[in-house]
Amino acid sequence: MAPRTIFVAGDHAGVEMKSHLIGTLPFLPWQDLGAHSNVSVDYPDYANRLAAELKPRLTDACGILLCGSGQGMAMAANRHPFVRAALCWTEDVAELTRRHNDANVLCLPSRLISNEVAVMIVKKFLATEFAGGRHQKRIDKL
Repeated sequence: MAPRTIFVAGDHAGVEMKSHLIGTLPFLPWQDLGAHSNVSVDYPDYANRLAAELKPRLTDACGILLCGSGQGMAMAANRHPFVRAALCWTEDVAELTRRHNDANVLCLPSRLISNEVAVMIVKKFLATEFAGGRHQKRIDKL
């Protein structure tokens, strides 16, 4: 079940893939937080912007961040204690990170995967529910 809001942001390396995701999945409740051109920007600014939007909406929203490797966005986003950002490069990783880790932010490596793979990862991430149970006690330790 998709959340009511999907905050999405990317740096200059993620602009094309972000546009592809929004255009390919227009029925999803996107909130595009930028960037909107391939002019060089600093990825932490966009991760922080997404985290600020997500914080008051933790029960009905999630986030998607894009940068060249996805790693910078994950590092920046995970500095916020309420964010569980996961770098995903396959559908299996996306499924496991939702099911076992209750990730609420998906980070995509726009220079390392195709737009088509990104769409499949997003679909899997949004369709997968947190398993809870034994995994909850681990989340509580974060």
